[in-house]
Order: sequence, then C-alpha cells, then structure tokens
Amino acid sequence: MENEFFDIEEELKKLPEKPGVYLMHDEKDAIIYVGKAVKLKNRVRQYFQSSRNKGAKIEQMVTHIRRFEYIVTDSELEALILECNLIKEHHPKYNTMLMDDKTYPYIKVTVGEDYPRVLFSRLKKKDRAKYFGPYTSAGAVKEIIELLRKVYQIRTCSRTLPRDMGKERPCLNYHIHRCQAPCQGYITKEEYRKHIDQVIRFLNGNVGEITERLQRQMEQAAEMLEFERAAECRELLKEVRAISQKQKMSQQDQEDRDVVGLAQRGSDAVAQVFFLRDGRLIGREHFYLKAAEHDTKEQILQTFLTQFYSGTPYLPRELMLPYEISDIQLVEQWLTERRGQKVTIRVPKIGEKEKLVELAAQNAQLVLDQDMERIKREEARTVGAVRELEEILNLPGLRRLEAYDISNISGFAGVGSMVVYEQGRPKRSDYRKFRLRSVDGPNDYASMREVLTRRFVHGMEEKRKLEEKQLTSEFGSFTRYPDLILMDGGKGQVHIAEQVLEELDLYIPVCGMVKDDHHRTRGLYYQDEEYAIDRKSECFHLLTRIQDEAHRFAIEYHRSLRSKGQVHSVLDDIPGIGPARRKALMRAYGSLEEIRKADVDALAAIPGMNRKAAESVLDFFRREQENAPE
Repeated sequence: MENEFFDIEEELKKLPEKPGVYLMHDEKDAIIYVGKAVKLKNRVRQYFQSSRNKGAKIEQMVTHIRRFEYIVTDSELEALILECNLIKEHHPKYNTMLMDDKTYPYIKVTVGEDYPRVLFSRLKKKDRAKYFGPYTSAGAVKEIIELLRKVYQIRTCSRTLPRDMGKERPCLNYHIHRCQAPCQGYITKEEYRKHIDQVIRFLNGNVGEITERLQRQMEQAAEMLEFERAAECRELLKEVRAISQKQKMSQQDQEDRDVVGLAQRGSDAVAQVFFLRDGRLIGREHFYLKAAEHDTKEQILQTFLTQFYSGTPYLPRELMLPYEISDIQLVEQWLTERRGQKVTIRVPKIGEKEKLVELAAQNAQLVLDQDMERIKREEARTVGAVRELEEILNLPGLRRLEAYDISNISGFAGVGSMVVYEQGRPKRSDYRKFRLRSVDGPNDYASMREVLTRRFVHGMEEKRKLEEKQLTSEFGSFTRYPDLILMDGGKGQVHIAEQVLEELDLYIPVCGMVKDDHHRTRGLYYQDEEYAIDRKSECFHLLTRIQDEAHRFAIEYHRSLRSKGQVHSVLDDIPGIGPARRKALMRAYGSLEEIRKADVDALAAIPGMNRKAAESVLDFFRREQENAPE
C-alpha cells in the first residue's frame, strides 16, 4: 500500500555517504529491487535523476517506486553479503534470481569415534569427522557408501561403542556378513581401524588397493569352491570399477576449480558449472536463472556467483569465468573470506582453460535449447496462470496469494491451514497452521473468522514491533500481507473474510472459489459477482492446486494431532472420566448422542464405571443442553 507520508525528495537528502544496501518498494509496499552501494547517497540518488541514462530496466522500475529504505553496513563486502541474502529472501521483481536451491552431499567418516562409521551428510560441520566431497549426485554418494560397507564390513548402527558393547544381540548385518559385530567385541578396535584406514585411502583416490583385495578374495573363494562368495566378490569388483571411472581433465596443476559457463535467451538463463577436484571432473550441474529485463550477461553471471556460492558448502581455490564481472575483486574477497583461503577468479583467453570455459558455455546453451519448452510450460502454469487470474478479476500486480482451509471431526479438534503461493509457486516456508481455540462444534464460518483474525492481528503486532525497533526491512510470513486472499467457498466465506479485514481496517481483495453440485470449482466469486473460468485454462489448474494444497495441509495437521493422541473429546471435559472410562463409554454406546440418551443405572453398569461417574456424565450433558443457544 502506498505510503502517503514518504517524501522521496526529502528522504534523498537524508541518505548517508556510507556503504549499505537499499530496498525499493512499490505502491503495495512490496520490495521490487535490492541493490548495494559503496555510498548510499550517491547510488540511490542516481535512480531519480532525469538527466542520467539509466537504461530501460531502471527507467521502468523507477516509475513503480513509492518509497525506499536502506541498511548501513561497515564495508562494501558486508553490503554484498546482505544484498545477496535479501534477494534470496524477498525475490524482488527487478533482480535476477537463481531458481535452483541445491545442496551437495558429502561422505562423512566419523574418525572421532572408537569404531567409526561411514555416513551420508548434507552439511560439513566443524567436528572430529573427516568429510569427502562435495559430490554432485546424492545417488552416487549412496552407492559409494553402500559399496564401502559391503567391502569393509563397516557398522551402520548408531550404538555408542564401547559403552554399549554386548548390551544387545548383533543385528542382521552380522548374520549376512555385512558387519563384523564390533558391538559384541568380535573384532578388535585396531583391526576395525585398519578397515577405516582403507576406506579413507579409497575416498582419497587409491582405488587399486580395493580392487586388488577383491580380486584376491574372488580367486581364493573360487579355489575353495565357494562359488556364491566368488560371484559376490566379482559383482563388488564391477561396482568399484564403475564408480572409480571418472573422467580425467588434461590439467597438470591438479587444482580444485569450478568452471562456469552461461547461456541466455530473453529472461531465461542457464549457468553450467564443471566441478574439478584434483584435476579430475567429478561432476557437472546446471542452474536455471530468471533474469531481470534488460540485464546483461555480466550482471546475470555476477548474480549467479553471489547467490550460488553463498549457499554451497565447498569453495574451490579457483573459479574460471567466460567474461569479466564488474565487482570481480569484491566477489574474490568475499569468496576468500568464506573459504578461509585465497580464492582466485580468472577469465582465460587462450589455451585449454579457455576451451574448458567454452565447453561449459556450450553445455549451458544445449540445456537452454533442450529445456526451453519445459521452461515455457512451467512459466505458463505458474506466472502465466497468475496473469490469467489478474485479467479475470481485473487485479494487476498479483504476486502473493494466500488460501485457507478448516479441518475437524464433528467439530472437535478443529484446525486451520494457511498456504502461500508466490508467482504461482508454493512458498512452503510461509505456510502456517492454527489450532482453533474459540469455536465449539462444526462451525466453518466461525472457525474461518478466528483463523483470519489471528493471522492478521499477529501480522499487525509483528509489524508494530519491527517498526519500534526500526527493523522495517525484515518481514516474516505474517507481516507480509497477500495481494489476494482465496477462500475455499463462495459468498459466505468471502463475506466472513471481508468482515474481518474491515474490522482490522485492512484492504486486501478476497476471492471465493465457487463449487458446483459435484464440489468442483466452477467459477470465482469476487466483489459480489461470479466470474466464469475455463476448466482447461492454466488459471483453473493453479486454483485447483492451491485448493488441494490448503486442504492437504489442514488434513495433515489434523492427522498429526490425532496420531499424537491430542484430539480432544468432549468426554475429556467431564470430571471423573479419564481415558479408561471414556473408552468404556464409547465401546458400550458408540456415539455421544447415545450416551446422552442413557440413564444413570445403565451408565453405572458399564465395566469401570460407578454411580458417581454416571451422574457426573449426565450432569455434564444436562448443563450443556441448558447453555445451548435457542
């Protein structure tokens, strides 16, 4: 919502000559751009100077700016880090965005334990374990771990040894010859450690040792006519050779480096990264980016580097890029600080390194060409569907959609769900669930009123606290209001939502999803009118997904409460009726209605009950009837 009290000209005069990050807001107070500056005063003022040649992207963005805010940092490097974090958090419209959020697995050997294990890990922690990787394929990591456990009979249990030694029987792995049962003391600590040392040597690249071992075991088994064992060794030998066949690069320096290529077509871009470790190509990966309009390849490349390497667990000593980026020294400094050792960025012009970068770029272009149709389909079913919704309702600028649903069993243990979609995609980090507090019985309207009231009151309180602390740039899932609320129902549900918003002095459009006789969405109810919607359109499919997601989220929460024994029964409120008597009553009568009809003698005759408990039950239902509304 536009801030009427923000005077851009006056606020420009207050800007400090310090490094920092600035955030541009539009008329709905959404963050549409995040940038960094060596001097905030100079950089931010440039956007509003008509004499400067700002380019088409900036010219377009400036027309939507209604206010700005800024965060001062101690250095340009801090500004770079903060800029990257804020872009990831807010997904501003005019910033280039990395669409993938991948993490890379490690193989973890717990050498700090007396009897170490070989584990799969997504995180590289500062503990006493040894980490190998990162690897680009989780499947390959699991194959390697499984192979090592088979060959060296490494334990998989989480028992603390030697403390728990002999406390339990050996597991199945011991009986199928996959473990030598250190939990029973069947192998010494020294002998087991030799196996771990061989595992570490294999992970360091010494494949010959394990192949020789398996070859020898296979031949010995064959000589002793143990053909099953020989066949098992042969299969393991095949697995080792398959895993160890990694492509060698013609690099003599054996450095760890990442080679980055980029391809762009309009607002779609793909970055391809070759991961070289010890001069060997251990894998490659591609990443999709949604480029801001009119961004150059250099700008897209720099955005990719800052967003990708802020999240990846491993940094190589060298990055090779296809062309220069504007803040190359600053990015180099940031990567060096993250790694704790010098990181160098190079743009090779000749020789094999230049060919390697070109190869990465060709692969990026190939992925972009092959996946363009898929990208377009994904665009149509997400952003395109939202644009269709904008046209149907004549509501431009829809970005964040929130949908709500209620779930209960005969009115008991009522819960509400809130799901959030941004740019047509679910934003699961902003999903919220509500356990109803004030509603008794199956009253969906009252339940929805409670959920919406709590959601927006909470958001208003959080905003007030943030403003008091002058932290207006930090927004949570409650402080960020939707551009449109979607109700899983027609006129009644919509009017409930509109009443709540009016009472809280908020203006947010509310749209209902009207059902036909088969409980399928047939149209949209907005501003007291029903709008038809094409069942074959992407908009219809998006609304169906949102509807199903809100329902699923509510049902799952309700199911989780039931599984934890947290579903409340009305019988739990009766003095003298505990879990045993409650079960006895339900077993005898089957429903609350039948229990209400029973007399004292019949209730007292139930096993586990007595006359006092029976009178307590009937007194409770009598008071409930007296207090019921007319």
